[in-house]
Amino acid sequence: MPNPSPRGTYLTISEALQARIAQGAYPDGLPSEAEIGREFGVARTTVRRALHALEQAGDVTTIAGVGRQVGDDAQMAPYKRIMTDLLDRIKTGELPPGARLPSEAELADTYGVARGTVRRAVRELEAAGHVQAQHGVGRFVSPAS
Repeated sequence: MPNPSPRGTYLTISEALQARIAQGAYPDGLPSEAEIGREFGVARTTVRRALHALEQAGDVTTIAGVGRQVGDDAQMAPYKRIMTDLLDRIKTGELPPGARLPSEAELADTYGVARGTVRRAVRELEAAGHVQAQHGVGRFVSPAS
């Protein structure tokens, strides 16, 4: 029996596929799950997890009877939509400096997405300096925003 792939392999695969998508490598759609599995030497379930991560990020969409296609540029990734909305709320003063952001669960319900998608959006806002996290307390709008 072959050695199992290390934990998190699907993330490595999704990152590799995401880089190829950014380079325009798949204009006619992604290869099949079987082809991707052979290329990376992993089981189909690992490939499916990687593709699911890409779908959650909005980089890939599944079209029944056609396969997985690179997401339209016109269609904004869900995490970017959340980021844009929260940033607009910060800039308009609806979320003033020092205000606590809604919880991940509340944002996930509001936007109809997975908590991982919300995490990515908030992480991007943190990286840009618009939001600060206080461990065990929550996330707050930065005073500089």
